Amino acid sequence: MNNFFIALAGVAGLAGCQAIDKPENKLPNVVFIYADDLGRGMLSYEGQQIVKTPNIDRIAAEGIRFSNVRGCMFCAPARASLLTGYHDCHTNKWQITSGGAYKKVFDGEVTADEISQALDKQVGNSNTSTTTLAEVFKKAGYTTGQVGKLEWGFSVSFEEMKQHGWDYYYGYLDHVMAHGFYPPYMFENGQKIDIPGNTRKDCGKTIERETPKAYKERWNMKGKSLYSQNLFLDKMLSFIRENKDRPFFLYHPTQLPHGPVAIPEVHDDFKNDDRLTQIEKEYASMVKMLDDHVGVIMQELEKLGLEENTMIIFSSDNGHEIYYSQEGRILKPVRNMQTGERFDNVTTKFYSELGGDVFNGNDGMAGLKYDSWEGGLRVPLLVKWPGKIEGGQEANNLVANYDLVPTFADLLGIELEESKDGISIMPILTGADKTTEHDYTINSSMYGGTIVTKEGWKLRNYYGKDIFQLYYLPDDYREENDLAAQFPEKVEELKMILTKECNGDLANGQFTYQKFVLPMVKIDTNE
Repeated sequence: MNNFFIALAGVAGLAGCQAIDKPENKLPNVVFIYADDLGRGMLSYEGQQIVKTPNIDRIAAEGIRFSNVRGCMFCAPARASLLTGYHDCHTNKWQITSGGAYKKVFDGEVTADEISQALDKQVGNSNTSTTTLAEVFKKAGYTTGQVGKLEWGFSVSFEEMKQHGWDYYYGYLDHVMAHGFYPPYMFENGQKIDIPGNTRKDCGKTIERETPKAYKERWNMKGKSLYSQNLFLDKMLSFIRENKDRPFFLYHPTQLPHGPVAIPEVHDDFKNDDRLTQIEKEYASMVKMLDDHVGVIMQELEKLGLEENTMIIFSSDNGHEIYYSQEGRILKPVRNMQTGERFDNVTTKFYSELGGDVFNGNDGMAGLKYDSWEGGLRVPLLVKWPGKIEGGQEANNLVANYDLVPTFADLLGIELEESKDGISIMPILTGADKTTEHDYTINSSMYGGTIVTKEGWKLRNYYGKDIFQLYYLPDDYREENDLAAQFPEKVEELKMILTKECNGDLANGQFTYQKFVLPMVKIDTNE
């Protein structure tokens, strides 16, 4: 544990001592902030040197920080995995829809209701046959709310939001639209809500690679009046106020800091920072806004007298991604800036110092989003619950974001109707059994499936090349030493388990749009 975290932990110990008199039988409110593409190296409690994140750091200091957590390798399977409690190497737990459907509403081609109904027809009942995260809270009598980026797939219907257990929702229902931060409309409980002053069909999405043209386009504010994350914050504060007298679950899948980069203004912390290019200053400001909003939410809970009986969770869907490429600085697709060569993801791989990432957003690990290297899969997970969780803890237990469904079912005494891949981490949170962890976790990627054991063995399959690589993570944080040739029996052992978890076919560990994403939904206006 670094010195910065130790210092925060001292403050947390005092906070924890002040909260021990809460009634044992009162159900806690739960606020879950699920960041988008936030590598754990972007958080200052993990050692980030440029961006300071004091509010997120406070959650770590006053609660428990998990340091061995797997998310997923990118957004759509990550959300589905999180919300269902299953890992993402299955083929029969959910279907992922294509994005862009709701953009057609802009030109008046179709109505939002017609798109929603067409999505329901396309998906059928395949996405509604399992108990989801919100349903667990509903069964315990909670009011449930989601504010932010879309919940499911790349497009989600109104009916699915109801079926998945949301009493209230506000935000995007379309992944493609969520690549811009100035949407002309969003959706609130099945209704299209126009955003005054936002007039761009592309939602203000800009060119990702930095050029003079990209900079000019990014700061052309015509048709870009209201920034989505500010709208989200207002809606979250309203939800908390309206439900302060009853138990509530608020889920916030953020847009930040997913790119392309867009921010209303550069934060004062970075305006004169000579270490950063202009677009890096803007990206840093997106991370800073995320932290600021976390602080506003915590202040509101304190103001309403809810802090002592509210559990706050912070995590991210996947590892770090580069949204601030610029010629001569860092390139995308990422490559070795010293040689100009692309990484082959077998013998060569992305490291921050090779790729030019000034932030070291993957915390020194190999790889980025989409990868099966640790930099693509490992995510932050912080849980704060005054009086119930001792502050300043660090847990190295092998856990995953798909553990949250069984964890909250355990907390609330809800019996799940089906067996999940996830486990309850409540014994770790309460201190009842700090040895609780998975025997192994499973992940897909664009390259192939991966298994990590509680002892620290990791088998990585590059499916298209029939390559298996073996690493021992406790001694090899950067995944530099492939041990497959030295331990062939371990390779075979883990390969058998991984194959079983991939429904008997290792191809299911390699995510491809052709195999796992449904075609763009067709709207038949003649029916």
